[in-house]
Amino acid sequence: MSMDDLARMKDIIEAALLVAGEPLAPTELAKLFDPPLEQELVRKLLDEIRGAWSGRGVELAQVASGWRFRAKPEIQPYLDRLAPDKPPRYSRAAMETLAIIAYRQPVTRGDIESIRGVAVSSHIIKTLEDRQWIEVVGHRETPGRPALYATTKQFLDDLNLRSLSELPPLAQLDTSHLLELPDAPAKAAEAELALASPILGTTASLSDELAAASSSAAGDDERDAPESTPTLH
Repeated sequence: MSMDDLARMKDIIEAALLVAGEPLAPTELAKLFDPPLEQELVRKLLDEIRGAWSGRGVELAQVASGWRFRAKPEIQPYLDRLAPDKPPRYSRAAMETLAIIAYRQPVTRGDIESIRGVAVSSHIIKTLEDRQWIEVVGHRETPGRPALYATTKQFLDDLNLRSLSELPPLAQLDTSHLLELPDAPAKAAEAELALASPILGTTASLSDELAAASSSAAGDDERDAPESTPTLH
């Protein structure tokens, strides 16, 4: 395979990542070619593309669903001026619920209520499901077979994470950033400004809010956690 062939392949993969609008897995990128490329070659080309963009304001990053271009964090404040309206924020209840699911998954609604000490409204669960941050991954074999909730790859993508193991430890989380706000309606939860755009965006306030909510939930760590093993997506 000539250097020209490799350069052409790199150009095609780079173009696909720039126009895709969502993360692309190496297996998808391999299928751009006939016959499909070997995975080792795809990863080598991705590393070369990432290196070529390292000195620019946009970087190639790996998240749970694959690879995508995104603005570097230090550039994002300038890009935010293109959309001066602040993105919707979520209530403390919603963020605490999401944090409990993220750190204790899979959990039932009853588990969440036991940890928070208050009832969890159906609206909060629906908001998180509509945003595609949580999903039902099974049912606990207890009376009523309650649904077990876990986070999704979309949740990890929006936090620019590859796996749940990259979430910060509870002990390192800061509670100072979370504001008490009304529950955001499901429609508002769909606003793209709240999330990471595949090319130019970074996570707006979600990381800080999740961290703060997680720390709040961590105050109940002395309670017994649900008897389950976290499921990495």
